[in-house]
Amino acid sequence: MVRPPDVAPSVIPMELKGNTVFITGGTSGIGKGLAEAFHRLGNRVVIAGRRQDALERVCAANPGMSSLVMDVTDRDSIRRATAEATTRFPDLNVIINNAGVQRAQDFASDQPFDDAAMLDEVNTNLVGLIRCCGAFIPHLRRVPRATIVNVSSGLAFVPLARFPVYCATKAAVHSFALSLRHQLRETGIRVIELIPPYVATDLDRTTRETKPRDGPPPMPLADFIAEAMKELVSGGDELAVAGAKWLRSAGTNEQGPQVFARLHG
Repeated sequence: MVRPPDVAPSVIPMELKGNTVFITGGTSGIGKGLAEAFHRLGNRVVIAGRRQDALERVCAANPGMSSLVMDVTDRDSIRRATAEATTRFPDLNVIINNAGVQRAQDFASDQPFDDAAMLDEVNTNLVGLIRCCGAFIPHLRRVPRATIVNVSSGLAFVPLARFPVYCATKAAVHSFALSLRHQLRETGIRVIELIPPYVATDLDRTTRETKPRDGPPPMPLADFIAEAMKELVSGGDELAVAGAKWLRSAGTNEQGPQVFARLHG
């Protein structure tokens, strides 16, 4: 997607210390990695997820970290969690919308279309993210250094056909970030899009076990987190990490079709 001329990227680095950070999908993968990275820097970190036991394990391994049960596919759960989080942590100023699921869908196969899986992907990756933004923005207007970080994907710019719904939701997250950033430009709320490459997490573990993914190997999670934290302090509103830089660049110029063909052999 080509950026409109009136929403040029800022070059203001994000402050990585002195924050109260709320992270969805914080019990595994990128969410857990970011939570632990911010926690090590001395920030107050609150992780959110569906399962209490998983939240407790992460907090036990990171003394001082807090948790809150929230299902991003449930509107009422988001409302309750937002109210509790902003009451317990009135200085909460950073929201990282990271929760996501990824499933293969083959529309050319003879298998019945999995409508429930599709809805779960859309509700987790897109609808939940939008609802979280809407729920937290009234609070963020009242605190200094307010920041929303929406995690998209390099596949938002050049999709991998094996994951058609996932890629479509991430493209929508990118589009939403552009509009949200423009609308909030005079509120003091910063909107950052963090764009990962293919990272070694459990996101598509089931799919990889049944059919290995083509292409280069995933980026180790620890390497991604280190690079992502560097990007956050480098400034900018669209922060593509490692291999995602190539996809983002290709997806915004005439090279997109060629890169798509390369991804698919």
